[in-house]
Amino acid sequence: MARGILLVDDQADVRGLLHSALDSLKNPEIEIYEAASAAEAAGQFARRSIDLLVLDYQLPEKAGIELLHRTRAAQPNIHIILITDTADRQRREEMRNAGAAAVFEKPIPLGDFLDAAERGLGLIRTIFPTEAEPAADAGSLRVSDLLANLRQDVQADAVLLISDRGLVVARAGDLRDSSMEVSLISALTAIFSASLKVSRSMRQETLNPFTIFTGGDQDLVLMAVNASYAILLASSRLSSRESLWGVLQAMQAVRNELDKSLRSMGAAIKRPGLGQKKSPAPEPADEAPEIDALLKAGGVKSVQPEELDRFWEQAAAASSNGTTIPGAISYEEARKMGLTPDQE
Repeated sequence: MARGILLVDDQADVRGLLHSALDSLKNPEIEIYEAASAAEAAGQFARRSIDLLVLDYQLPEKAGIELLHRTRAAQPNIHIILITDTADRQRREEMRNAGAAAVFEKPIPLGDFLDAAERGLGLIRTIFPTEAEPAADAGSLRVSDLLANLRQDVQADAVLLISDRGLVVARAGDLRDSSMEVSLISALTAIFSASLKVSRSMRQETLNPFTIFTGGDQDLVLMAVNASYAILLASSRLSSRESLWGVLQAMQAVRNELDKSLRSMGAAIKRPGLGQKKSPAPEPADEAPEIDALLKAGGVKSVQPEELDRFWEQAAAASSNGTTIPGAISYEEARKMGLTPDQE
């Protein structure tokens, strides 16, 4: 069954960009229409079946606001994505309360936009797929139960388990602004990867990196479970040091159980990891054939060890007898002439 998308924006380049992005999904179920004004949009609604409305909230003379309310009143179940030029948090909240499933600021993050479109139309998510959870043994703890219990214990808004590939393995709850989940998870995956490199450089025996973000729409805590998975906790309650410390302790307790559960389910864990014995380094070769090849290519015969020894012995003798640079004087001679910095 075809699903109609209507793009409403008075800027042709914005409509063209979004149209091209949606075309890149190569989904035959999608039909895309455009309108440059609220009046044109009304005509499209009269002729087409529209399942997703992508609307510039700031059309001239507040036409975008009026179109939003009229559309919501006529089709309560329609999915609406709003586009805006403002980053004001209060205005964004007003847009969500008006019935928008997602709000994007210009310039529009196309990955997040396409993911929101797929979710809104009920399509298979190709931009940000959810990784299937491995089948659990009968006696093992379920990952989803551990996340749900952690969320309840610390009164978090959401707890997600993400992989090092940037996929959500399991979740309990949703982020406050799920429309930006693609960009957020991508950035957090990069931070997770970087923290692992730091831990390895420090030769930590136990993997223990975590990152905290506070002061935004939600407070976030990212904590490694092992070298392949991390917990992301989102909360609006981390305003005090005491509450943050309690959350970190709860996450540390749960991550150990998560690690056991993932391993019992056969989840792939990166190796070699911290605290694991690495394969011994290969023994150095007796010769350097690539250097010999370069010497031969340049018409130079291979240098024998005794020739190298003689070279360095001659160089050392020349150095001990003084400089080999024409016209230069030694430091001792310069000192006698009063030219060194240790003399007034």
